[in-house]
Amino acid sequence: MEIEVGDRTVRVSNPDRVYFPARGETKLDLVRYYLAVGDGIVRALRERPCMLHRFPSGVSGEKVHQKRVPNGAPDWLQTVRVDFPSGRHAYELCVTHPADVIWAVQMSTVEFHPWNSRRADTERPDEWRIDLDPMPGCSFSTVRKVAHTVREILNELGITGWPKTSGGQGMHVYVRIEPRWGFQEVRRAALAFAREVERRMPDEVTTTWWRKDRDPSKLFVDYNQNARDHTIASAYSVRGVPEAVVSTPIGWDEIDDVEPREFTIATVPARFAELGDLHAGIDDTAYSLDTLLEWADRDGLDAEAE
Repeated sequence: MEIEVGDRTVRVSNPDRVYFPARGETKLDLVRYYLAVGDGIVRALRERPCMLHRFPSGVSGEKVHQKRVPNGAPDWLQTVRVDFPSGRHAYELCVTHPADVIWAVQMSTVEFHPWNSRRADTERPDEWRIDLDPMPGCSFSTVRKVAHTVREILNELGITGWPKTSGGQGMHVYVRIEPRWGFQEVRRAALAFAREVERRMPDEVTTTWWRKDRDPSKLFVDYNQNARDHTIASAYSVRGVPEAVVSTPIGWDEIDDVEPREFTIATVPARFAELGDLHAGIDDTAYSLDTLLEWADRDGLDAEAE
């Protein structure tokens, strides 16, 4: 079938193929979901190199991590070149229009994993990502508690953070930053912040790098999500699970009551229609990392060694 997306048309093949077995939702249901949250998903992905997590036969089948836009893509689809330490490069999807998202769904994409930099300068991130990643023995009540401490520290820094569910067991908080620093310095600042969270909550939080060495009852503040070419699911990205859970922006006032598994492609469109994009203001202010880098100097942190 053909789907009209603004001034563009996207052909969708196999619209009735079941992608999410928990409720029997199809590829067409996924298309309709992304159309319903179009402004939000485009804002989350705009101008960023984007890796696609594709599930050609649905989420119960093989997952394909795709960086390169294949030959035969529409003329209107935009890309951005990224280079890798191996000397190789790829032209990745660069979303600028809702039709780009629907084209990716036609290519069996379920999850969208953007870089934290934009194509104007892919080597200087404009987004700092705070990833609250609970270990297997860590409850979601701990995630909630840590999120409040994260907000407390951000407030002390004069910084606004924008929380969202991860679509899994954790939570993410995004901060717009001035694109003045490379990936190594952004990661170093993120490590300094993570250490401060750990200092305030030593019984609940760890920054121990090796997974095997972490206390399984603690929450890991994963500063490494700010390393170059590391990506996590964007706001409004569906996750590749049978229940079609969505990584969903939330308000700080929802932290204590939010139930992440309730945010799915069946429920988020109505929430979006009622509340709009809770991350709509994320680009209004970009913050400095100067204070965090001073903390890193104070603590003698070497991001490469951590």
